[in-house]
Amino acid sequence: MGDEAVLEANEAFYRAFNQKDVAAMDALWAQDAPVACIHPGWTALHDRESVMESWRGILSNPAQPRVVTGSATVSFVGEIALVLCRELVSGTPLAATNIFINEAGAWRLIHHHSSPVSYLAD
Repeated sequence: MGDEAVLEANEAFYRAFNQKDVAAMDALWAQDAPVACIHPGWTALHDRESVMESWRGILSNPAQPRVVTGSATVSFVGEIALVLCRELVSGTPLAATNIFINEAGAWRLIHHHSSPVSYLAD
C-alpha cells in the first residue's frame, strides 16, 4: 500500500466531509489506535468519542461550507503515513495535516489538524 492508497484515503476523508456522510467519516477513523483532531479555532480533541462527536456536529450543520483541497503530499514514518495538504473553506486558506495508520489492511485516520494560514508557499 503506497502513496496512491494513502492519497485515496485522504480523498475519501474530504469526500465524506463534503457529502456530510457521518457513516463514511466514522469508517475512516481508526478503531484501535488512539486518535486526535484539531479543527480550526478549536481546542484539541483527544479521544475517538470526542472526535466523532465533533464530526457529527459539523456534518449535521446545513450551513457547513464545502472544502476544496489540493497539493497533497505523502511521507511515511514506519507504519504511519503523513499527508500535508491545503484546504480552502469559504475563501479562507488552511493548512492541514492528516495522519494515517494501516489498520486491518486499510489506511485509517489517527489525526487531523487544520488551521488558517496567512502565507501560501508554493
